[in-house]
Amino acid sequence: MTTDFDSNYITATYHSNSQIARILTENWVKDNMYCPRCGETRIKHFENNRPVADFFCPNCHNEYELKSKDGNLGHKVSDGAYSTMIDRITSNNNPDFFFMSYSKNEMKVKDLILVPKHFFVPDIIEKRNPLSPTARRAGWIGCNILVDKIPNQGIINIISNGNIADIKDVVKMVNKSNQLAINNINGRGWLMDILHCINIIPTKEFTLNEIYKFEKELHIKYPKNNNIKPKIRQQLQFLRDRGVIEFLGDGRYMKIM
Repeated sequence: MTTDFDSNYITATYHSNSQIARILTENWVKDNMYCPRCGETRIKHFENNRPVADFFCPNCHNEYELKSKDGNLGHKVSDGAYSTMIDRITSNNNPDFFFMSYSKNEMKVKDLILVPKHFFVPDIIEKRNPLSPTARRAGWIGCNILVDKIPNQGIINIISNGNIADIKDVVKMVNKSNQLAINNINGRGWLMDILHCINIIPTKEFTLNEIYKFEKELHIKYPKNNNIKPKIRQQLQFLRDRGVIEFLGDGRYMKIM
């Protein structure tokens, strides 16, 4: 694997910056990226204009979507149609996502992270305003992916500031994250919310009472649920069973993952 883009893909037929960026980033993935789930040496490009997925693994058949940005990723990354994105991430065959930051001037990949599919919930998809009536696609509604709302446990670094992680470490981390996979979208939402609460607490050890402090916030989000504290305890038990946290006794926990 190299972090360099291949300038040979840029020909006189490509004029717009967005078109050139797409050609460079997608061909970099095609030429360099392995499957983070099974370790297959190369993933393949789908035919153009698929609604969500860009790549697939010929071995395990997992699908991937690529989002790239010149400079830092920042808090959000723009995406396509809002309705298409919501339909796909709430289905049982939504793709994993690659998020790439690159330097157009240096022609290099700076950072590449993988976010497994089971960390996607509607809350991290921001609905944009419809295009104006005078726009070519009047009324079209796009979306942004709120990267900063993804729990730390769902961020798997493949390239960090130009440094390439070992393939075995990446596959191991992906397999470990699979322990948090939940197909039910409501259950997935609760799990992501409790992970978010845990991650806000700055210390490695925390108490049940510290998590209970989020009760009011969670009740606003789930107004029909009148049993927030039992739900919190249920999610903590799930995370304990999956090896994300350890129960120390007397209402105390320790972060592991």
